[in-house]
Amino acid sequence: MLEPSIVKDDEVEILIKDVYDLYGYDFSDYSRASFKRRINRICLIDKFTSFAELRYTVLNDIDYLKRFVEEITVNVTEMFRDPYFFKELREKILPQLGTYPLIRIWLAGCSTGEEAYSIAILLKEANLYHKSLIYGTDINPSVLETARAGVFPLHQMKLYSENYMLSGGKEDFSKYYIANYDSVRFDKSLQEKLILSTHNLVSDTSFNSFQLIICRNVLIYFDKPLQERVFKLFDDSLENFGYLALGAKETLRFSGINKDYQQVDDQKIWKKIGHY
Repeated sequence: MLEPSIVKDDEVEILIKDVYDLYGYDFSDYSRASFKRRINRICLIDKFTSFAELRYTVLNDIDYLKRFVEEITVNVTEMFRDPYFFKELREKILPQLGTYPLIRIWLAGCSTGEEAYSIAILLKEANLYHKSLIYGTDINPSVLETARAGVFPLHQMKLYSENYMLSGGKEDFSKYYIANYDSVRFDKSLQEKLILSTHNLVSDTSFNSFQLIICRNVLIYFDKPLQERVFKLFDDSLENFGYLALGAKETLRFSGINKDYQQVDDQKIWKKIGHY
């Protein structure tokens, strides 16, 4: 089926300006192709037949704005997504981080929190959880509420369990949650070291110093100048000899900070080797 094209290029620019002027959400450096595709998807799902109808609703219904931002910024996520990435963390990166007295990890664009719970499980199994802090941030406050609740659909557990095993997990995955009808609640202990807050990669600054920053499948939605700005933010936030992990289609190779990083493996993890 062909993608709908209800919203045209010039209308995308109008909507970006509207949302920024009224609400302060700045999407001006998002990839136009991705942004337009998501807007047209919103029109299809919410049955808007014209740009004018969508624009009127966004400008006049504050409750709808929340949904609009959620749809624009949503990232598809799952627990232990790309299991071999987590296997690499488990086997090569966490033993290095274990040498620190306190481990600080930033999950940028953490969405509904599946990745955060995955990292918490890895740290527990490496006996490092007690001296770790996991910062999960996202521009979208509503997805963070899902992350705080720790409640996910039961039907996803089969996939998550398979991912967990492929990542090198040796436990029975069901030990980490309690099933209740058609949903599961993850163990509260997995939240003890988890700090969730809103953070806008586009406009906010560094807020701590980290040994590991994970930002997977977020930068593909940004254009090149914004990617550079985010890389600079990550560089400012990462300690020397810390690690930066990106998504499968993302790379530091052509970035301005590339000279100070060394790729660890083929799982898109880079080590900061410092400034010389």
